[in-house]
Amino acid sequence: MKKIINHPNAVVSEMLEGFVKANPALEYFPGVEVIARKNKETKVGLVSGGGSGHEPAHAGYVGTGMLDAAVAGNVFASPSSDRVLKGIQEANAGKGVLLIIKNYSGDIMNFDLARELAEMEGIQVESVIVKDDVAVKDSTYSTGRRGIAGTVFVHKIAGAKAQSGAELAEVKRVAEKTVANVRSMGMAMSPCILPGVGKAGFVLGENEIEIGMGIHGEPGVERTTVKTAAELAAILCGKIMADYDFSKSCVAVMVNGLGATPLMELYILYNEVEKILSGAGIKIHRVFVGNYMTSLEMSGCSVTLLKLDDELKALLDAPCDTPALKIGEKK
Repeated sequence: MKKIINHPNAVVSEMLEGFVKANPALEYFPGVEVIARKNKETKVGLVSGGGSGHEPAHAGYVGTGMLDAAVAGNVFASPSSDRVLKGIQEANAGKGVLLIIKNYSGDIMNFDLARELAEMEGIQVESVIVKDDVAVKDSTYSTGRRGIAGTVFVHKIAGAKAQSGAELAEVKRVAEKTVANVRSMGMAMSPCILPGVGKAGFVLGENEIEIGMGIHGEPGVERTTVKTAAELAAILCGKIMADYDFSKSCVAVMVNGLGATPLMELYILYNEVEKILSGAGIKIHRVFVGNYMTSLEMSGCSVTLLKLDDELKALLDAPCDTPALKIGEKK
């Protein structure tokens, strides 16, 4: 195992220490592994989180126009309820808090328990569950579909609605609307190594890839041979478009790297995705290409489509300023 670390047991805390030193507008709460905005605004608070190893998710999306706090678990492990409770407390500014949860059983259990504890303190809390992965209907790791890179769109749109001064019920409504209209599909070309384990969690042969693999290395739907970018785009977009009707619609597109895939390859893939969407009469409103929700050093990618109406389009375009995503005012 070759990693730039000091000790496997310290990777999360030392990462977050370094993160806030690089982003001084944010605050780190050691022990509970929470990152929060230093300057609270009187608005609905947004909290998300999950296992570490998916950087820049989730702390990278804390800032103006997106999250108010992010809660980090250990690598690929759900954060405990006391950590989530601290995130809720830090995000609370008296207008209620929305939890954005990816659809994994541990996350759901611990975020729900934290919600109950926060409500006992008089904090109004609502939640939404993101389940954008079309690869599987059920898995060992989740109840129904997994939450993957489409979660970033939920952070962005709910964050914009909260930033506008909307009430908690309205912020939850647009978050649920985003969940209903977003679909993703991923693939892996090589495994990743958890720092505390020291060896790969699965093995792919030299000429093998796995279609539909999850962001923690959960099984996909097909193990096959290496494909061209055009073939991969056709497979991933085909699965997404077969699951949900994007025909003649306007969409946001995300081509997300899993940690080890060069940007060169992500742009080559996007070139093929654009051809497919344009050929299907789908209008592309905004494009995101890069590392938004990774899996340590796993090589691979995912494609996400978000169907937009005028409301979602305006919220997606609204300004935000976070370490991992910045969108400026329209000129």
